[in-house]
Amino acid sequence: MIMGTGFAGATPRTGNRRWSTRSGGTGGQCVEIRRHDGQIQVRDSKANGTGPILTFTRDEWAAFLDGAREGEFDL
Repeated sequence: MIMGTGFAGATPRTGNRRWSTRSGGTGGQCVEIRRHDGQIQVRDSKANGTGPILTFTRDEWAAFLDGAREGEFDL
């Protein structure tokens, strides 16, 4: 995983960034996810493009999704 800041050149209408389709419904709990240069990038939507970006390989992202499906991160 790599961490950086900003989605250079990305705007909501570029099509290379997707908003979370599920949230708590009260706002402030969304992340933005996009594919970029063969990797997956995730950031907090509340940061308005200035917060840290977590960058994952496809294998890392697949492992995360598998863990989420299996309840590995349930509290």
